[in-house]
Amino acid sequence: MKLGTIMISLLLVALLNTYAFASNVETFGEKLTISEITNISEILAAPEQFVGKKVLVKGMVVDVCAKRGCWMYLASDKPFEKIQIKVLDGVIVFPMSARGKEALVEGEIEALKYSKEEAIAWLQHMAEEKGESFDPASVTSGMTVYRIKALGAEITE
Repeated sequence: MKLGTIMISLLLVALLNTYAFASNVETFGEKLTISEITNISEILAAPEQFVGKKVLVKGMVVDVCAKRGCWMYLASDKPFEKIQIKVLDGVIVFPMSARGKEALVEGEIEALKYSKEEAIAWLQHMAEEKGESFDPASVTSGMTVYRIKALGAEITE
């Protein structure tokens, strides 16, 4: 083969590989603007320090809202930790197929402060969405839930 033919072949292979890798990312909402990833464990260790701040987090999608795709949970970099990613219904719809895939999410940390009665209602709602049972007697006080109000996300196929 001539050197020119080899160079063109190598260039085509490189372009096809670039296209193949680029097509493996599905984008939701706004384009990501933050480049530095904040560990989910860092947020969960001191959530009040992050409230109102924009962050970029990375993790495996461990659960997705089956009714509207309006939330998903990302696994932390530490075992048995996770954080909820929430969007307004219909603004972004996370697909059920995202489970088990890696996601990058940019959004603002928010704190939801619930009285005991509000906590019972919220936990009951979450259990219903997941098709799980819930015992209201298990709630003995109010609670604060920290989550990320998502602006944009990328999920790797």
